[in-house]
This record gives sequence, C-alpha cells and structure tokens, in this order.
Amino acid sequence: MARTREFDTEAAVGRAMELFWTRGYEATSVRDLTQHLGIGQGSLYAAFGDKDGLYRAALEHYRTTLAAAALRSLEEGTDARTAIRTLLTERIRIAVRSGGQGCLAVNAACERLPQDTATRRTVRDMQDASRDALAEVLRAATERGEIAPRHDPHTVAAFLVTFLNGLLISSKITPDAPTLEPLVEIALTTLD
Repeated sequence: MARTREFDTEAAVGRAMELFWTRGYEATSVRDLTQHLGIGQGSLYAAFGDKDGLYRAALEHYRTTLAAAALRSLEEGTDARTAIRTLLTERIRIAVRSGGQGCLAVNAACERLPQDTATRRTVRDMQDASRDALAEVLRAATERGEIAPRHDPHTVAAFLVTFLNGLLISSKITPDAPTLEPLVEIALTTLD
C-alpha cells in the first residue's frame, strides 16, 4: 500500500524557492533541502522526482507568484512613468535583501544557462511576459500622450527588461538600494 504524502507540497516548493534563491542551485544539496523543508529524502523524491524537479517547481512558483505580482503592479500605476518606476525600484528592494540575493530568474539564467534548456524556457517565458506587459503599458501611455512616441513601445520594453536584468545582477555586487535606485531615473529618460 502506498503511503500518503505527509507534507504540503505547495509550502515545500515555496520554502525550496527561498533556499535556491539565497544559495543557488549548485550550492544547495538534497540534504540542505530536506533539512530546510523538514521532510525525508524519500518524500522529496516521491513528490518532485529529484533536486532538479524541485528546482523547476521552485522556478515555476516564482513565476506564478512574485513575477506575476510584479506585472500586476504595472496595471495599478496612475501613469506609465510612475508604474514603471515603482516596478523597477520594488525589484531592486527585493533583490538587495539578505545581502544581495538578486532575482531568482536572473540567478537561474546566470547559473544554469546555456546548458539547462528547461531553465532557459522558464526564464525566457518570464522575460517575454515582462516585456509584453511593459510594451502594453507603454503603448497605452503613448496613445494618451503621456510619453513621447519617438521609440517603438516593444523596443523600449525590451530595453527596460534588459536594464532590469543588469540592475538585478548589480544588486548582488552592490546590495544597496539607495545606490541603485537613481539609475532607474536615467532609464526612465528613454520615455522622454
């Protein structure tokens, strides 16, 4: 008779996400995971297959929770410039926590690519969603006359995503929000 799973897999994935985020994939052992999650190795393997399966679940959890919330915040801004500024500065504040944990998606790309094609797909999907959401905000702002129409919204959105990726890597080197936040103002000049 098969044993029933005796732990909350969703909570376990959230906790694993935190551990992978602060330590990285390679520096996180199965033992680290089982201790952090409070489960046995057999339970981990039964639920996720292996460490890689749990990592994929953690990346997906990041995509559907934190990354999705960041994109929803774009819809709440009063104007495009404020919404984008808020998005970028909030991502900086999250990234500098714990001495510069960065962004799980950017960390994954730096650590796991180009070899790990599944991670590439997941991170690319997040990047594409960010670019598309920003492009829509910029397109609507251009139509309302809030920002200059001199650049294609899709191209500006792609620039902002690329800028954010670099900023998130910089947050690991210089985990100081007051140092990094002024750079956001320079990036926003692309909207002039």
